[in-house]
Amino acid sequence: MLTMRYLSPVDNPADRSLIRWATDVLVVVLAFAAALPNLFHDHVHPPALAIPVLVAVIAPLAVRRLFPIPVFGWVLVGTVAAALWNDHVVAGFAVLIALYTVAATQTRRDALGAAAVLEVAIVIATIARAGSAWWYDSIFLSGLVGAALGLGLYSATRRAYLAELHDRALRLERERDQQGALAAAAERGRIAREMHDIVAHHLTVMVALSDGAIAATATSPERGIEVMRTVSATGRRALLDTRRLLGVLRHNSAEDPQDSLQPVPDLAELDVLLERVRAAGLITTLEVHGAALELPAGVQLTVYRLVQEALTNTLKHGGSEASASVRLRYLPGELRVDVEDNGAGADASTPVGVGGGLSGMQERVHAYGGEVHSGPGRSGGWQVSARLRLDEADAT
Repeated sequence: MLTMRYLSPVDNPADRSLIRWATDVLVVVLAFAAALPNLFHDHVHPPALAIPVLVAVIAPLAVRRLFPIPVFGWVLVGTVAAALWNDHVVAGFAVLIALYTVAATQTRRDALGAAAVLEVAIVIATIARAGSAWWYDSIFLSGLVGAALGLGLYSATRRAYLAELHDRALRLERERDQQGALAAAAERGRIAREMHDIVAHHLTVMVALSDGAIAATATSPERGIEVMRTVSATGRRALLDTRRLLGVLRHNSAEDPQDSLQPVPDLAELDVLLERVRAAGLITTLEVHGAALELPAGVQLTVYRLVQEALTNTLKHGGSEASASVRLRYLPGELRVDVEDNGAGADASTPVGVGGGLSGMQERVHAYGGEVHSGPGRSGGWQVSARLRLDEADAT
């Protein structure tokens, strides 16, 4: 298995670009050029086979990045054999390039093993050639081996570092996209709830007012005209609320920022909400028990939308003779909200709170650690009750 790992190519040869092939061929040419001066040292005429032998030893460097360890072994053994045949045929630079490639592409253990083998060969060669002064040449050549090994290890470390940075950047980009998708989904959900509450409430009020105007026109045209003015005002309010909501999605610098970035509804606007409901024909009362607290804007919006949704459902399903009551109870650490009516909601074909309205109310209340229930009231009609945890609202 170990031999097969060393003999297997590191990369797929088909995936290598022409530039990389050209670079490796250029390395072969440089290594051959570095070995030529030693052939003609002291004006000695080299043997006829010297150049072919050098070519045979150095040429495998062209595939050094595909087979780093086999190429290193070939170049080292070939250089030693050529030097034993003729001491002028030495491809030392080629051996250093092969060692660098092993250190840059293989494991550190393989790199240190290759360097150790080369170091042993250097010591043996210098002892055999220089005799007692072998250690001068050995130190110099060992320095070259150390430089080649160090450069290769540095290259491997830098390549691994850059690959890690690239992977980390990809992970961060994926996490950013995921966070953006989650934020977009949450924002779409928020906008859907707001649009449902705004549009459903105002359209329900306008339908009820229009029915009242039709009934009033037959006996009192002036009263019918007054009711239709209320319908018109309600429609304008619906458009204004919708424009304010969508202003967070598209801001036109030519518009007045105060027109698109208005405060969200709060408990102070409950009276205005009840007045619109009463104008639509639903008798509604408001009771507040306990000392009113300074609540966060999110809690006030939740209570406002809860009351709005419950009264809108009463207008839809309660019938013409229905009335409703809204109770706010401030208790230690929590706020209770109850909206009851005496209409026909419990007997209607489409019960109150079924559909997007109930799920929207639940999502709003659950965000503050509370709970909401809706169902038939104890004395008929329909009841919506919610409990909001004020301590969790403060933490939010």
